[in-house]
Amino acid sequence: MNDLQKYLSTCLLAMAALLGGVSPAWAQVSLGTASEFAVLGGTNVTCTAGVVAGDVGVSPGSAVPFTDTGCTISGGTPPATNEAAAQARTDFLSVYAQLQLQSTSCIQMPGNLAALNLAPGVYCLDAVAKTGTLTLTGPSNGVWIFLVDGALTGTDFSVVMDGGGQPCNVFWAPSDAATMTTSAFKGNILAGDAAIGSITLTGGTLAGRALANVAVTMTGTSVIGCVSGSSSCN
Repeated sequence: MNDLQKYLSTCLLAMAALLGGVSPAWAQVSLGTASEFAVLGGTNVTCTAGVVAGDVGVSPGSAVPFTDTGCTISGGTPPATNEAAAQARTDFLSVYAQLQLQSTSCIQMPGNLAALNLAPGVYCLDAVAKTGTLTLTGPSNGVWIFLVDGALTGTDFSVVMDGGGQPCNVFWAPSDAATMTTSAFKGNILAGDAAIGSITLTGGTLAGRALANVAVTMTGTSVIGCVSGSSSCN
């Protein structure tokens, strides 16, 4: 069996398991109290000329933990969210560590992901910049986990959900930082590295959550957070 056949076989098995009601170990991902936030930073969150539908939190913070320059934010912000952000940070980092353990049984998927159509599953990606359009096809309870060996970067990169799949059931966990530019991105970005786990969003949209161990910087980006305890986005 060649690599392509192995890949297709694995994807079909993952899809069949979900459609048949079987729940693989990776299919259950709970962010705990971190699910209450659309944007969560460790040192600081900076939002410029953007829109955030959901709560913004920072923990443990820094000298200037939150900067809002012309953003429209519909949820809570620091300091009102400080107490909740402390527990959310703990929960987020716990999930990030658990996701990294899935790298021993993931499907290797190198390259820019353009024009691919992927079923629910656990995928290991390289640090090649993402571009083009990635389609994720699966049922409403389908879960996609993307473990990135290095930085997650993309310019004019689009993620499209099909077959009932939900953006908030998609998890991107880079071992480095995450940078998306003028992209229509979907999913929860978990940048959990203690030293370089930052998220930078410039233009475009994010349907999901931006959770960073270090900083989150948004410029001209619309972030549509997920409803807490649900797979749907606001």
